[in-house]
Amino acid sequence: MSQELYTNLAIFVLSLLVGFEVMSKIPATLQTPMMSGANAIHGVVVVGAFAIAAEANNWYFYLLAFLAAFFSAVNVSGGYTVTDRMLGMFNRPKDKPADSKKEGDQ
Repeated sequence: MSQELYTNLAIFVLSLLVGFEVMSKIPATLQTPMMSGANAIHGVVVVGAFAIAAEANNWYFYLLAFLAAFFSAVNVSGGYTVTDRMLGMFNRPKDKPADSKKEGDQ
């Protein structure tokens, strides 16, 4: 194995450890907003999928590029969906007109 592979592997392992430590320190009430924002930011993975597709020369690279693009698109759209639903919880309820009657009222 080359020195570059060891360096990249060390960076990957350190990023996993730092990410775990950071995530464990965040209170549970902030997990959803932070993760929904992070999912939306992960649109960078879409660019990575395009880079894989540009360099593809075998069927398994094409398959890898397709799977990367599909899962990253699902991740990004899910992040936006969760964020939209979460922000919808902060909207004030709409006032109902005073002259409308509820069902069963006479």
